[in-house]
Amino acid sequence: MAKQKKKTTKTPRKPRFQKIKLFFENRQTQTILGLFIMLFAIFLLVSFISYLFNWQDDQSQLQEFTNKKVTVKNLLGKIGASISELFIYDGFGVISLYIPILVFFSGLLIFMKGSLVKIRKSWGWGILGILWFSILFGFLSHKNTLLAGVVGYELNNYLLQFLGKTGLFLSLLFLFISYLVIRFKLTPERVKESFPKKEKVTSETSTTIVEDTISTKPEKPSPIIEETKKEELELSLEPVISATKENVATQTVTLDSTIETTSKNKIDNSTSEDVSIEVEQSVEENHVVENLSDQLVKDFGEFDPTLELGNYKFPALNLLKEYNETISVNQEELEANKNRIVETLNNYKIGIAKIKATVGPTVTLYEIVPDAGVRISKIKNLEDDIALSLSALGIRIIAPIPGKGTIGIEVPNKKPTMVSMKSVISSTKFQNSEMELPIALGKTISNETFVVDLAKMPHLLMAGATGQGKSVGLNAVLTSLLYKKHPAEVKFVLVDPKKVELTLFNHIERHFLAKLPDTEDAIITDTTKVIHTLNSMCIEMDARYDLLKTAMVRNIKEYNAKFKSRKLNPNDGHKFLPYIVLVIDEFADLIMTAGKEVETPIARLAQLARAIGIHLIVATQRPSVNVITGIIKANFPARAAFRVTSKIDSRTILDTSGADQLIGKGDLLFTNGNDVTRLQCAFVDTPEVEKITDFIGTQRAYPEAYLLPEYTGEEVGTSLDINISERDALFRDAALLIVHAQQGSASLLQRKLKLGYNRAGRLIDQLEAAGIVGPFEGSKARQVLVPDELALNQLLDGEKDLL
Repeated sequence: MAKQKKKTTKTPRKPRFQKIKLFFENRQTQTILGLFIMLFAIFLLVSFISYLFNWQDDQSQLQEFTNKKVTVKNLLGKIGASISELFIYDGFGVISLYIPILVFFSGLLIFMKGSLVKIRKSWGWGILGILWFSILFGFLSHKNTLLAGVVGYELNNYLLQFLGKTGLFLSLLFLFISYLVIRFKLTPERVKESFPKKEKVTSETSTTIVEDTISTKPEKPSPIIEETKKEELELSLEPVISATKENVATQTVTLDSTIETTSKNKIDNSTSEDVSIEVEQSVEENHVVENLSDQLVKDFGEFDPTLELGNYKFPALNLLKEYNETISVNQEELEANKNRIVETLNNYKIGIAKIKATVGPTVTLYEIVPDAGVRISKIKNLEDDIALSLSALGIRIIAPIPGKGTIGIEVPNKKPTMVSMKSVISSTKFQNSEMELPIALGKTISNETFVVDLAKMPHLLMAGATGQGKSVGLNAVLTSLLYKKHPAEVKFVLVDPKKVELTLFNHIERHFLAKLPDTEDAIITDTTKVIHTLNSMCIEMDARYDLLKTAMVRNIKEYNAKFKSRKLNPNDGHKFLPYIVLVIDEFADLIMTAGKEVETPIARLAQLARAIGIHLIVATQRPSVNVITGIIKANFPARAAFRVTSKIDSRTILDTSGADQLIGKGDLLFTNGNDVTRLQCAFVDTPEVEKITDFIGTQRAYPEAYLLPEYTGEEVGTSLDINISERDALFRDAALLIVHAQQGSASLLQRKLKLGYNRAGRLIDQLEAAGIVGPFEGSKARQVLVPDELALNQLLDGEKDLL
């Protein structure tokens, strides 16, 4: 019986119809099915149209359907005639022609992998519309069953018995108006706004008085319609207002001259009643009842950054391998280790009051309570003696365990258990986490999934000797984020000097990766491009801080929340900011080849970038002080130390010993500035990563990878092209584009004029030499010195005159 139970736990039952579900989720199946449905819709449409012309001849022939000698005139034969007879004559009438359109639209959405919600909505409204038109045609035709069909004719007769003609007509009218209100959101206010507003103009003795007909009552129109109306009203009234001002001025002059003449002629008959006074009517401003952002949220809902890839599917758990992770507790091993620990301590006259064992995946923790009066340092010094007695590698003594009144002795298990990535990803602790950037690193000694938030670390330093699990740890970090975050929410900048560790993530370039403009590979392997990328991220950091400053918020979380609630205007440059995670696989190699050019921007990012959502994960196999400098350590409080070869390396990483006592193969110590936690890193194999990236890469993606700001280096602007005859052929087009956009950047020219990076850079140099854009100012955008197209034409025409 025990064996049977063990078998059932090992092989969990698969859900019913899983194969059918996977079959229809296959992209090839969806393509074939969508194509078939579209062709079937064309088949229906041709047969329906042919039936309308030949139905009287074909009706009698359909009674002998199986007789080969009997033929029909329908273009699609007896099957087409029969289906048409069913839908048009016996069904809903001529409105059945709308059914092939619905079928074709559904097939097109399946073929293009569109939203199933749209299919459901179109069929819902389509069926209601078909029924409404069928009843309407039955109401109008009375006897013509081809127009209304049997369904429309019978429903019309049934409803006439209860409602009568007038009642049925009013019901159909009510349903039609209800459809317009629900479908197009029609309201009396919107209908009223669609009519142009009238202007009252009265002429009286060469004086024109324009009465403002703008209503002063508060209304709630759509903000876009209100802005458009306002602009149109201003444009239409501009000539009238100017004419009014001139006429009023004329009237004032005339009035003054009349008064002057009267005073000279000394006319005593004039009284105060003879002189009329004109009172100018003041125009009251319009007022809104509620805040514009609240109205926008009410009308359109909160901004959803994931809407562009609304059909994105997160990776399924079945893409990860499943291992047997049952921890087998060997009672004999525990008892033998306990006896050796007690015996070794007794040899040094250290008594033990209590001992407790916690069995983990790879390490067992023995917690001991020594007798009163025993010095902790005495037990700490016996680390090598206990390791000798246990004949084990990697004995680590924790004296005392933080938060407990015990001393811990960590002893490796003789039979370690695999910790798979699937077990930590599928845990409720990870799935239910509400962290901004959750990372499932592995499992603790007590076999609990260890989940941390990268956004609160805020940067992670990973170090360890070669082959101890750093690359697997990086893959675990990236996999965790891929399983939890949408492509719109996080972007990766991957630096791989070894050129082979992170290449699999090329498949998700247009989903999750960020890169410099005009670069082919998103994964950076060249040292020069690494320097440019790091400096580009510094520019991105400064630009993001400017956005936070104008939005008057302190961090990216508050900024995105404010943007989602539509309190920030995109016309002012505001946009949704995704998190950016910079991953460097071999930091020591970059320090050797580039030195300060790499260290300086990394130190700057580590110090400042945490508030605006840029986080660093740096891995190195050489944890020496010239690689992990004091500046780096000070800004990387979160550190993951795999096995190293010496206590000095352990102190360099963790500021304490212990990493030299690890057993390797993913065994690590993690600290976030306070306690040190021992973990077994989750194992994710290369084929698993390949499956995940392929699953994501085959889905609909953004047009290109997330583009970082361009970094042109110090040499830009030093050799300006001042020879007008050698200007680029697109110089004038580029100048017009820059002046219209009032934004001087090479990336704008690349996108709009479809140029390469080098040609766009030369155009920027020529524009600077011509005085159209300002000089390069580091992280700031170039200033556009020409205000409009008229000034640009004057500048360029003046240059021609000089030639």
